[in-house]
Amino acid sequence: MGRKALFFDVDGTLLSEKTRKIPESALEAIRKARKLGHMAFINSGRETCLLDEIRAMVDMDGYLCGCGTQLIVGDKTVYESRMKAEDCEFVVRNARAYGVEPVLEAQEALYFLKPPYVAKQIYQVHDSIASNHPDAVKEYKDGILFDKFCFWAEESSDTENFIRLLSSRVTVIDRGGGMYECVPLGHSKATAIHQILELYGIALEDAYVFGDSTNDLSMFQAVPNTILMGKHDKELEPYASFVTKDLEDDGIAYAMEQLGILLEENGARIQ
Repeated sequence: MGRKALFFDVDGTLLSEKTRKIPESALEAIRKARKLGHMAFINSGRETCLLDEIRAMVDMDGYLCGCGTQLIVGDKTVYESRMKAEDCEFVVRNARAYGVEPVLEAQEALYFLKPPYVAKQIYQVHDSIASNHPDAVKEYKDGILFDKFCFWAEESSDTENFIRLLSSRVTVIDRGGGMYECVPLGHSKATAIHQILELYGIALEDAYVFGDSTNDLSMFQAVPNTILMGKHDKELEPYASFVTKDLEDDGIAYAMEQLGILLEENGARIQ
């Protein structure tokens, strides 16, 4: 078996939303895969500032952050991109005019506009992130550049027209519950995968992606080996080549075993 490249989403795929931990079975499966010479990468919408807990839990070959806006291999950033200054200013200037509240995401921090927030959900979002990543939450100041952003809308928001306004600048991903993730055109989890495959000379058919939610759609469309977690968004089902068990039911390890990723060249199971 040749070298494989494994790409893992974080929340709901690798990190349990129930326990906020990575199951031991998943940690062991990734360790075994890397021992066999395969490569493992986080491929997340999270920015670098939100990945400290993951880095402390599991060793990876790299971290693909912000939906393809930053690629870290080992301890070196091999690619990064920020939104243009005029696009950043455009988002900040127009969001509240359309009744939506943005969270502006950069490598070093997540920036919130000065309260009061126009979308009530943001109070909970702010407090949740601050409790887990206190150094990553900051108030936005004029001129700050960011890589991507999310926004939250309510029934009274003019969401449709705001999305239309953004269409020439970003791809908007509906995450459900009034949350929308916005990624600069030309960037996605899929572009991150292609860059890594090219960097290491790994064939597309040797790429495996693990995901559960709508912001994983681009990587599910990009490669042939797509592992869908037991608990998942229905939009991914048409693109799944393998549906595994829930994360907490050893879904990562089960998929890797069933797909032969943990077998040695002679067919023996890696210890």
